[in-house]
Amino acid sequence: MEMTKEYVQLNEGAYRIAGTRVSLDSVVYGFLDGSSPECIQKSFPTLTLEQVYGAIAFYLANKTEIDQYLADDEAEFEKLRQASRAANPDLYEKLERARKNDLLTSQP
Repeated sequence: MEMTKEYVQLNEGAYRIAGTRVSLDSVVYGFLDGSSPECIQKSFPTLTLEQVYGAIAFYLANKTEIDQYLADDEAEFEKLRQASRAANPDLYEKLERARKNDLLTSQP
C-alpha cells in the first residue's frame, strides 16, 4: 500500500498549498527568511503544521524550479510596477512627496 500526499498544487500557473488559497510563495518566503514552520503556520492559521512541512519539503525537492518561478514572479511584478509608474507619474510624485514629508516630520 502506497501512502503519499500531495501538499502543493499548480493551478492556473500559481503554486498553492493543496486544498487552500495560500500560495506556496508565502510559505517559501517565510522559510527563506528563517521563520520556523511553527511560526509560518501561525501566520497562516488555515494551514496545518503538516501542510507547512509538506510545502517546505516540496520546495526543497524542487528548489531550482521553484526558485525560477519566484524570480519570474518578481520580474513580472517589477514590470507591472514600472508600467504603473509610467502611466501615473503625477500620482507617484505626490506619494513620494508625502513619504518624504512623513519622514521629515517623524524625526526627533
